[in-house]
Amino acid sequence: MNGYDKKRYNRQMLIPGFGEGGQKILKSSRVFIAGVGGLGSPVSIYLAVAGVGTIKIADKDVVELSNLNRQILHWDRNIGRKKVESAREKLAEANPRVKIETFDRIIDSGNALELTKNCDLIIDAMDNFPTRYVLNEAAVRNDIPLIHGAVRGLWGQITTIIPKKTACLRCIFEKGPPPEVFPILGATAGVIAMLQATEAIKLLTGVGQLLTNRLLIYDGRTMKFEEIAVKRVKNCPVCGDRKKV
Repeated sequence: MNGYDKKRYNRQMLIPGFGEGGQKILKSSRVFIAGVGGLGSPVSIYLAVAGVGTIKIADKDVVELSNLNRQILHWDRNIGRKKVESAREKLAEANPRVKIETFDRIIDSGNALELTKNCDLIIDAMDNFPTRYVLNEAAVRNDIPLIHGAVRGLWGQITTIIPKKTACLRCIFEKGPPPEVFPILGATAGVIAMLQATEAIKLLTGVGQLLTNRLLIYDGRTMKFEEIAVKRVKNCPVCGDRKKV
């Protein structure tokens, strides 16, 4: 490890069990972030400044004025610009030694396997369940851990999925909610995104206990967290015992 890295990441390497070994793992890691909106913006920032070596981001949208209360990678001057371009510019400034790979495309069943291939982790930073289910199936088929996050108003949720070992997203949610334009406070997205970033770093480095088979619910109105135990479903169409993946 060179002098730059030792100085830049010194404070996190002081965490018990982290050290230079953990930092080297981060530097060699490849993380796929699905979406650079309300969740994906802060997640990508904190993974970049932590020194994750390669961050792959996919998003087809362009920046709109209504995004700016929560999508902190994008600013007024970026309105009308592709989100992946806006994100790449800011992330490169946040940490010029991190490799940023961008994909200006909609994530679907036709490309999810290829987009996530050879990654060490998938971050679900989406705003709809159809795409989340596509990511979940890609995670199971590629045998890549997935950190799910979702927000609405002052409420959010997060869980960590390890394919074939823990409940997958389809086990937890047999059906997703109907599509809608939902309310969201930017700080709510920030809370869940910070938890996702923390889980990601823990998973990659092996430091701490993961949020596996547990769905963590955040209620910003009461400032309370609730934990719900979840488990694999034997006949799950994605990860069930009789499903070939």
